[in-house]
Amino acid sequence: MTARFVYVHVPFCARRCSYCDFSIAVRREVPAREFAARIAQELALREEAHREVDSIYLGGGTPSRLGGAGVAAVLDAVRTVCAPAPGAELTIEVNPEDVTADSALAWARAGVNRVSLGVQSFHDPVLRWMHRVHDAAAVPRAIGQLRDAGLTDVSVDLIFAVPAALERDWARDLDQALALDPTHVSLYGLTVEQGTPLGRWTARGEAREAPEEAYEAEFLAAHDAFTAAGFEHYEVSNYARPGHRARHNSAYWSAAPYLGLGPSAHGFDGIARRWNVLAYAAWDAAVRDGTDPVGGSEQLSVDNRIAEAVYLGLRTTDGLPLGRGEHALTAPWVAAGWVSIDAADRLRCTASGWLRLDALAASLTAHRSR
Repeated sequence: MTARFVYVHVPFCARRCSYCDFSIAVRREVPAREFAARIAQELALREEAHREVDSIYLGGGTPSRLGGAGVAAVLDAVRTVCAPAPGAELTIEVNPEDVTADSALAWARAGVNRVSLGVQSFHDPVLRWMHRVHDAAAVPRAIGQLRDAGLTDVSVDLIFAVPAALERDWARDLDQALALDPTHVSLYGLTVEQGTPLGRWTARGEAREAPEEAYEAEFLAAHDAFTAAGFEHYEVSNYARPGHRARHNSAYWSAAPYLGLGPSAHGFDGIARRWNVLAYAAWDAAVRDGTDPVGGSEQLSVDNRIAEAVYLGLRTTDGLPLGRGEHALTAPWVAAGWVSIDAADRLRCTASGWLRLDALAASLTAHRSR
């Protein structure tokens, strides 16, 4: 099955955020041209036929660290094999401190038509605690420069459920996000991962996770604020203005095949998943030597497919068609207000239900796997 969605992992960052466990490479000087050349080489190693694609997504890491010319070079490398179809979505992840009038104009000229802006918070003490480079004042400035360059389809990332000791006013953050009038918002609960600065702080008792009650309250407050402002809460972590759903990410949630390029990037051909070696240096050396940088792969079993179909279906407002015997299984969830069932027997989570997604998915998966 041919993938029509392309993800490029750009590992470069100015520093590691306190919560981040992604594959990154902290570099003062970013080797943008060399990286673009390696992406072209990886494509030549792995792809035999030229084709059209519906999206190209540069994620990271911090793709905006490539600068204007670097992003253009990477997109040109992808286009050597994967030509964007008419109307294709071309997204780059951007940090506010990297946005200038010149870089924004260069990204637009390179074909970028959607930007995901890593805001995370509008509270400067939180940003410093997260090891973010930008301050809150940089965000509206970046938004203005993006829009001046014609990049009006802007998604904003926010992180909720930070430790109470930081005294972040979540309602104020939501108000400030809405004041920017983005087309899309992605909302992520803070998680503690081993090996990160936050993981070490937590292990030493220097930081405490937000309690479940605070996590739920902030998630639901965001749901109320954004839906009241006209956003569609179309996926557990994502909100969109009408017509502005993230098409690339929606491909993941619908189990569509996608191609992954760059260190640690994952791909899916409809049957099996594969992932590249994690470290940038190892990926770079393998591709430079003409070797496929694959780090591993797995064939999806019948049980895997059942589990993923259930979980992915419940993540979005598209929902999941109910099967035989599942009305009784889900009845307590309906009664609690965590799910709804429409006239076509399609099950959908409510905002409160999404907070309990894992439990419902496990129950339905076990039922379907018998």
